[in-house]
Amino acid sequence: MLHDKRKADSLHLATRHRLIALAVASACATLVTQAHAQQANQETTNSPAASTAADPAGVTGTAPSTVVVTGIRASLQSTLNLKRNSDGFVDGIAADDIGKFPDTNLAEALQRISGVSIDRNRGEGALVTVRGVGPDLNLVLLNGRQMPTANLGDQSGRAFDFSNLAAEAVSQIQVYKSVRADVTPGGIGAALNVMTGRPLDLGKQASFGAKVVYDESNNNLPDQNKARRSATPEVSGLYSNTWNDGMFGLSASASYQERNMGINTAAVINGWMGPFRIGDTADGAIPQPNNPNFVNIKNPPSGNDLYLSPQNMSYKMNGYQRQRTNGQLTFQFRPVKELTATLDYTFAENKLQHRYSELSAWFGHNMDIQGAQFSGGPLSSPLYYEERYTSPQDISMNGGDAARKSTLNSLGFNTQWRASPDLTLSFDAHHSIAEAKSDSPYGFNNDLATASFSRGTTRADFTSEMPVLSIQGADFVGRPHQVAGSWFQDGRNKMTLDQAQLGGKLKLFERSGLNFGAAFTRNKNESIFQQVQRDTWGGTVPVTSNAYNQNMWHADNLRNYFSKLGGADNPNLFTQIHPFDFEAVRNAAIAITGDRAGYTPSLANPAYDRTTIEKTKSIYFQFNTDWDTTLPMHTGIGFRYEQTRVASTGLTKVPTGIRWISENELPVDFGSQQFETLEGKYNNFLPSVDWDMDLRSDLKLRASYGVSIGRARYDQIAGGSTYGTTASVTGVTVSRGNPALEPVKSKNLDLSAEWYYNKQSMLSLGLFHKKLTDYTGSTVITEASPSATTPVGGKYWNAAVASGCSVSNRICIRNYILRNFGGQPGVTYTGDNSSGVAQGTITGITGDPGLPYQVSTLVNSQGDTLKGAEVNWQHMFANGFGFQANYTYVKSDLTFDNLGVGNQFALVGLSDSANVVGIYENANWSVRAAYNWRDRFLSSTNDNSKPNPSYVEPYGQLDISIGYNVNRNLSLSLEAINVNDATQRVHGRSESQVLQVSTGGRRYMVGARYKF
Repeated sequence: MLHDKRKADSLHLATRHRLIALAVASACATLVTQAHAQQANQETTNSPAASTAADPAGVTGTAPSTVVVTGIRASLQSTLNLKRNSDGFVDGIAADDIGKFPDTNLAEALQRISGVSIDRNRGEGALVTVRGVGPDLNLVLLNGRQMPTANLGDQSGRAFDFSNLAAEAVSQIQVYKSVRADVTPGGIGAALNVMTGRPLDLGKQASFGAKVVYDESNNNLPDQNKARRSATPEVSGLYSNTWNDGMFGLSASASYQERNMGINTAAVINGWMGPFRIGDTADGAIPQPNNPNFVNIKNPPSGNDLYLSPQNMSYKMNGYQRQRTNGQLTFQFRPVKELTATLDYTFAENKLQHRYSELSAWFGHNMDIQGAQFSGGPLSSPLYYEERYTSPQDISMNGGDAARKSTLNSLGFNTQWRASPDLTLSFDAHHSIAEAKSDSPYGFNNDLATASFSRGTTRADFTSEMPVLSIQGADFVGRPHQVAGSWFQDGRNKMTLDQAQLGGKLKLFERSGLNFGAAFTRNKNESIFQQVQRDTWGGTVPVTSNAYNQNMWHADNLRNYFSKLGGADNPNLFTQIHPFDFEAVRNAAIAITGDRAGYTPSLANPAYDRTTIEKTKSIYFQFNTDWDTTLPMHTGIGFRYEQTRVASTGLTKVPTGIRWISENELPVDFGSQQFETLEGKYNNFLPSVDWDMDLRSDLKLRASYGVSIGRARYDQIAGGSTYGTTASVTGVTVSRGNPALEPVKSKNLDLSAEWYYNKQSMLSLGLFHKKLTDYTGSTVITEASPSATTPVGGKYWNAAVASGCSVSNRICIRNYILRNFGGQPGVTYTGDNSSGVAQGTITGITGDPGLPYQVSTLVNSQGDTLKGAEVNWQHMFANGFGFQANYTYVKSDLTFDNLGVGNQFALVGLSDSANVVGIYENANWSVRAAYNWRDRFLSSTNDNSKPNPSYVEPYGQLDISIGYNVNRNLSLSLEAINVNDATQRVHGRSESQVLQVSTGGRRYMVGARYKF
């Protein structure tokens, strides 16, 4: 079958990626063998090992003064020195030159490090996964300071979006993979420290750069969605100066970038319904064997086979325009060489506009009109699914026009004081605010659905790379376009972070030292959200009405925008699309319906409004010793103790009572909205042990053990409660966060062997093992309402039971109460119905039991292990050529069972990854070609509130950059991103259960940089 062929091709492609990487590595090995002897005569192959461990590149807010960034070789040597001389396991990337980071995107630069892989958003790196641990459980620091995050797309997450930061001002990124007492905790995968230059380190220098960015994906959009130009500007500059013999220093950096891009997606939005087995009759199930329509189900699932059915087919053409502004101003004062004070301000702003057009078709899952053919097997997937309608359904042409803006403002102060030759003290404090909010009168996200109610038999074919939608009977003339349903979202996410850190280093004896310190952090996260929705999905005018001017819609061909994907050439593909002018159609809908508020975002009645405050106090000590043994060793033994208090307040409506209006109907009455605060606290003792030994001057063994933590998401610790609107005799369901939820804990063991066989070359093997505990699980507890009573088990109820009614015979109980207590407090009797059953309402009264709350909340319960290995090889030849290659293998039993049903717990982001980078550099030219590959990984365990997984399929991308130094001041550059024009595919429980296929495009940058 076509599906089997596509699956085989997919497996072949993944295997080919591995073979390419192995072939490149083998070729490099041959070159090393040939060149190593010659190179050994040209330079010292054994980097001298320090007799004492160098101070690790700390997190105190200043970049190491030893880093000399004068090209690729110096950058590679700098990062090797960082790795070699640090306590524990530290990797990094350094700038090639002032204002010249290896990649234009920080996340894409980080993926070159072994163990680091990225999630892409809108075609560029955004989120970072380290050693299989997802973005929420990695911590990002800026100059050693914890940074706030704000994201309207995920207001509850802790992940840092690297696309908000420009690379030009960054001097180095340090990735702490093992635990260190003096590094702020919060990252189980890693803590990533982004460092910027300081004027007293940079000295007197300046640079200015300009680029033209051309994104070909902008051309692959309908006119309504594309930007006016595909070529956009990018400018950056950095200035540094010192005076009074180095007493004062001032530096300023700024960058501005525009980018216009397009991302087109073919998807099954709202996910796949199920899983089901034959015999299930819930919404989404196929006809049962006793249904006459069962004959239209080919190769049906049988026995315990699981199957799913698609909900909503979608083809969406997304146009994005982004403007990113970054700036940093730093002032330093060094009155004496022992004292340095630094004051800095950092600003980042990211504006994003989004316009889209979408063709979609919704399946209703009426068992009498379904048809399908299934693949068979214990996990049976439809090869096609169709519905044959007897009355025309909607062909939806949706559109959106929204914008959002995120900002970061950070003001910090740092001082370093060498109080004596043996004692150095430091103090660092910052006040930082990150905020994300709507930047459009239409909100930060919206959907205006228009429809022609002329859809006949509809089929979805899943045997190709993208799903293929077929529609019969379309008639856009007889049943013209009109506005149907819509929704408009508004929201705001703001995080304020205040942090103060004290640190000290005390030299003890001849070869020992003590690092110590204390810190206080206050983190306030505020989020508010509301969706204004009109549920007029059946239309706002009669289906044949011409009330809407049809000139607002423009005919186009869907195939124009999905030609890259397999299945786009299928002759059965429905290709008629009609993008429209969003503003004009919205205004027409307002005029016809008279409901402006229904088409306008608002925060007047938010669905949620919550504020969470975390206060953390900590102290740490670490004792380091260099051992003068036959084989030199270094040890570091330390701990960090933290105490965290959480207070979370949420807006909620609290029940005031219930009304028992029929046998099984007990609607809940609510009071006005009010804020409810929940509190919690927890303590953590985080030990760490580092050891390394020099077997030779160029060969090092290393081991580390430590306990790290990753804090829970904000929705998991949120205050406020969400109450069900209907109760039962056992009470009402309640959903609630748990501010006392403890962080995920990981006991980490790391081992490595590292061979530094020349100044810019290294071969290493690392092993890691993480024992993870305290992942969140759900539980249900029962508690009595302090504000609402229930008649169940109350005075009248007990009287009815005493009269002879069974507690399970609710009709008997109601009849007795209504007929015997009618007119008394809490009882309204309105007579009997035609069946002789008493009618009326019964409510709780004073003295009755409190309404039971069946509270679903979160507890620390889950755990498992994660283990893996990293192989890393970096080599520079004497002739200017070089390469970097690494492979990371990760494994955990915390995987999703595709044959399981119900909610599951599994690690997201877990995948192998590989990188191969080829390098050439001489006095004039520098060339870098980087291929990054990431294996399939689980991205979600919940698909649109259904317990189904989402898997991102293997993805590989080739990037190339070329630089030419015209002279010592002027350099030119050419960069090409996604040269292989890779696409990304996401599937569900099986590969044929496609969730989304996305196309982007290549991106080119031509630039010049001048150093003063």
